[in-house]
Amino acid sequence: MKNRFLLYFISVALFFFSCQKIIEPGTGTQSIAAKTILNVSYGNDPLQDMDVYLPASRSSSSTKVLVMIHGGAWESGDKADLNEYVDTMKKRLPDYAIFNINYRLSINGVNTFPTQENDTKAALQYIIDNAGNYIISKKLVLLGASAGGHLALLQGYKYNTPVVPKAIISFFGPTDMTAMYNDPANPLIPPQLAIVVGKTPVQDPALYANSSPVNFVSSSSPPTILLHGGQDPLVKPSQAITLQAKLQAAGVVNEYVFYPTDGHGWVGPDLSDSFDKIQAFLAANVQ
Repeated sequence: MKNRFLLYFISVALFFFSCQKIIEPGTGTQSIAAKTILNVSYGNDPLQDMDVYLPASRSSSSTKVLVMIHGGAWESGDKADLNEYVDTMKKRLPDYAIFNINYRLSINGVNTFPTQENDTKAALQYIIDNAGNYIISKKLVLLGASAGGHLALLQGYKYNTPVVPKAIISFFGPTDMTAMYNDPANPLIPPQLAIVVGKTPVQDPALYANSSPVNFVSSSSPPTILLHGGQDPLVKPSQAITLQAKLQAAGVVNEYVFYPTDGHGWVGPDLSDSFDKIQAFLAANVQ
């Protein structure tokens, strides 16, 4: 009980100081300071946490939010994997608040689908519920890589609550789980997919269908930018192409960025180009 009270006191103190105002020298006016708060819990499991990066001079009316979701085939990975993305986006989008989330991993039959989907939704609910405390708006953008891209797309298309994202960014995220099992990029994918999902498509076709972003596209889906490498050994480019066709048919604003010689992730000039295109896409579609 004593330790629990101490942890509560520390969390309250950190949150209080994260939202403090400072007096700008020579002006006498108040300005909200920037703040980083690490390992903020949104659930009871240790993996249900997030890192929060709040910009200076933020406001509940104008400060948009970028939510990042890491990859790792739903069974591994950590929010720290996207720290480079966080640093880049803080420089490119200095007026955005950034929330970099973790979620429970599917390991050895524990936390199989739809655990990760549910955790993504719960993390967004936490952000929306605490928007006033963080002094941020409810204008959210979702960015995910690989499995995180899948979770960003699924949340953005499938749910109207807790909020409809203003845009979605997917780096090589799976979009059709049934097709990924039946037409894999390599023969190791289907057995591994059956483990993390918990079943095969034959055993539970509804689970695969309900876990596939491509099945939830509508005319009200958020603007979406898809980035994919032509030599991806894990997620076929056809996953992005199929989704883009659905988005086009529904009249949803979208962009498909294809790097013919890149694999499942890239660095250097192509990564810089990716962020250039993302920055331009958000400027055009998120007001």
